[in-house]
Amino acid sequence: MISSFFGKTKPINYIVLAIFLFLFFSIHVFFGLNEQIVSEILPLELFKYGVMLLTVYVINQIVKTEKVTDYNSYGMLFFVLLVIGFSEELEMGTAIYANFFLLLALWRLLSLKSIRNVKHKIFDASLLVAIASLFYDWALLFMVLVFVVINMYDRKNFKNWLVPFIGLATIFMLVFTWLKVMGNLEFFGEHYRFSIGFLNATSLADILNIKALFFFIIVLLVAILVFIRLRNVGGGKLLLLRILFLAFILGVIMSLMTPVNESPLLITFFPAAVFLVNYFEEIKKANWQEAVLVGCSLLATLLFTVHHLG
Repeated sequence: MISSFFGKTKPINYIVLAIFLFLFFSIHVFFGLNEQIVSEILPLELFKYGVMLLTVYVINQIVKTEKVTDYNSYGMLFFVLLVIGFSEELEMGTAIYANFFLLLALWRLLSLKSIRNVKHKIFDASLLVAIASLFYDWALLFMVLVFVVINMYDRKNFKNWLVPFIGLATIFMLVFTWLKVMGNLEFFGEHYRFSIGFLNATSLADILNIKALFFFIIVLLVAILVFIRLRNVGGGKLLLLRILFLAFILGVIMSLMTPVNESPLLITFFPAAVFLVNYFEEIKKANWQEAVLVGCSLLATLLFTVHHLG
């Protein structure tokens, strides 16, 4: 039932996931209230939920337009299940906002496969990465992805290599102007510290919890299996998956650079969902697909429950 429902791309799929996400998001907010006044935190929480809804919508559009999976809604579903399973990420607004802009940047980079408006797409992606870095300084690491994609698709045009710097400069000049007017220029020095979390850690638990470690290992294994299966396939989809794999690795590095309670795991969820879906699509028996989805849903719910009641 679940597999057949999300095996299609209809507006009802998005609506169901929006309600599903709202239910768990509301429970998460309720358990996090403590002595806080609802009227004080409700607007911010609703805004965060709105950004998450936009994120799910963008994921659906990426899957449809760039064809990183088959034509279905599994990408949205696996992303939402990961969010529920790692509900502690919902406490970090900066991770939610940074992830949204990095997702848009990734979309622009994936769309370079058409080799049209290359400079515009590179500029947009660089601009969006710079905006994401205003929430997480290490988000600038995704500029590596921009240059890798340039090398993949149009490395012979020298001007393409200069465009990312223009995109970065545009955002930083605008922010500098605003901060100058507001008299808050110390923001740059306070925000862009690029601290390396694991250097100050006394144990692995200070950098990464066991749940995140298992998540990274599983996704890496699934990605390897997907690449093995597609090794003889033409370059189109394989190139897109390589871009997404690098995005996942950069997200993992970002997570390792920050303390465990500030780790932006959310940034890895979309690439992870794409690889999980590609592996899931190879399951041909409907009963097995149903069992996998039910199992994943129960596991996400269990992890959510343990986090809030454990």
